[in-house]
Amino acid sequence: MRHVAVIDYGMGNLRSVSKALETVAENTAVHITADPEQILNASHIVFPGVGAIRDCISELDRLGLDDVIREAARTKPFLGICLGMQALLSHSEENNGVTALDIIPGQVRHFHTQRPRTENDFKVPHMGWNEVYQSASHPLWDAIDDASRFYFVHSFFVDPAQAAVTAATCQYQREFTAALSRDNLFAVQFHPEKSQSAGLQLLKNFLNWDGQS
Repeated sequence: MRHVAVIDYGMGNLRSVSKALETVAENTAVHITADPEQILNASHIVFPGVGAIRDCISELDRLGLDDVIREAARTKPFLGICLGMQALLSHSEENNGVTALDIIPGQVRHFHTQRPRTENDFKVPHMGWNEVYQSASHPLWDAIDDASRFYFVHSFFVDPAQAAVTAATCQYQREFTAALSRDNLFAVQFHPEKSQSAGLQLLKNFLNWDGQS
């Protein structure tokens, strides 16, 4: 039996994520946990999150989970979701600047920092359904059509230092990275647990993924 660890650091819609995983899981146990041993012993690891990145990084540090995540992101099939994706980058503009986990080199930027605001700007946060364009083939895109719609809620977006890690893009004010992929790590800005059939398919693909692209 596979064991999936959903990392609990006090921030994130943990129940929604775990219920969505349970919906698509076969011969798989889903655990919401902050226990380092249980996380590192899991076959698959999910790092969700909502809220402010300063609080996220602070709680990870307080719970001793920052280095656990760094190790897990190197060794097991690993899925970051929303804030859990942004925290993987080097630095965020949010909260007047926050040093993040630096697992994926790059910056997290606010939509409005990229250009002057105008009356015609899209509203921030970016909230609702939007099309996601796959940049390259990947096992997590299996049975998901290109330009499928996923559900977003965010004011900041990731800007990776290396374009090669971008697994998908989305358009809102500008083109931005909607998914990241590197080795055994995959991360998405949208919420698969709120994205109906396409989101459930992505979670199913993740559970069936061995971490090889």
